[in-house]
Amino acid sequence: MFLKIPDAWQFVLDTEIQLNNFNMINEFVSDAYSKSTCYPPKEVIFSAFDYCKPQDVKVVILGQDPYHGFSQANGLCFSVYDGVKFPPSLINIFKEIEADLDLPLPISGNLERWAEQGVLLLNTTLTVEEAKAGSHQKQGWEVFTDEVIRKLSADYNHIVFMLWGSFARKKASLIDAEKHLILETGHPSPLSANRGHWFENKHFSKANKYLKKYKRKPIDW
Repeated sequence: MFLKIPDAWQFVLDTEIQLNNFNMINEFVSDAYSKSTCYPPKEVIFSAFDYCKPQDVKVVILGQDPYHGFSQANGLCFSVYDGVKFPPSLINIFKEIEADLDLPLPISGNLERWAEQGVLLLNTTLTVEEAKAGSHQKQGWEVFTDEVIRKLSADYNHIVFMLWGSFARKKASLIDAEKHLILETGHPSPLSANRGHWFENKHFSKANKYLKKYKRKPIDW
């Protein structure tokens, strides 16, 4: 099989519907990667899951698709490889952290350091064709990642879900707000941020305050 979800996350495929859907995704992605340049590299498609076991997830940040430029996408939403120029949305994320927590802008845009602390950096579509944003949408990925969100909400407690932009905010219906914290705001892209829908959301300090309340270690953003 071209795709293999990490063992700790196999429970997401525990219904016939999800298993059949995953097999469909596998066929589509295998064919797409054989015929064209796609991102992220095959071996890091499930990086978000490799870093976080479900029981260790403290924060979920939702993106839409991976970056579709050369050598950007590393399997974690909004993240890029070390040494890669920061995309505009990532710059605005770092600016908000700087304002919210009085932290300096980081040297690297690689967010593995967040993932290692329990931040699930989840794109709702995990693959994309080069230079074609949205090209792998509606091929089954959204069904799979919706189930990830639903399972985390149902099976665990006290997770912070950060939903940025209209696409991500639609996922609020999958989350039990009685058990978790849902933080919603505009997307960090320049178009949204420049209209006043991103900055001063203080999601990062709010997340840490919530985690501390429930005796969970806060994130070093």
